[in-house]
Amino acid sequence: MELSNLRPAAGSVTSDNFRRGRGHGSGNGKTAGKGHKGQKARSGAPRPGFEGGQMPLYRRIPKRGFTNRNSKEIVALNLDVLERFEDGADVTVDALIEKGIIKDACDGVKVLGNGELTKKLNVKVNAYSASAKEKIEALGGTAEVI
Repeated sequence: MELSNLRPAAGSVTSDNFRRGRGHGSGNGKTAGKGHKGQKARSGAPRPGFEGGQMPLYRRIPKRGFTNRNSKEIVALNLDVLERFEDGADVTVDALIEKGIIKDACDGVKVLGNGELTKKLNVKVNAYSASAKEKIEALGGTAEVI
């Protein structure tokens, strides 16, 4: 492979800069792709979402609440879910994703104390509840915060 052979992936580059209104031989002559007459065929056509003076949809729908941009999305797991691992296994975020227990870690994983654990595990996640940490360490496992 050389620099002179590099090409973008097929279908990834589409150009919208071809010249309109340059005769019928260009394939975009006469009406230049705007059809015949009407508001959208003329200059100064309305902005997207304009409904001809009717109250637009984005203003008719009620607005409630807000989204805190500083919030973190923490995935919560109960102890009984960790029973899927073998005795003495290392439980990490990657191992949880690999087993299909969680889809992705988002901003972190927290282990909660619901359920019973019967295996000694070395758990390495972002956070633990106090009861989860006690139960893991009571069986001889470790609860390490990453």
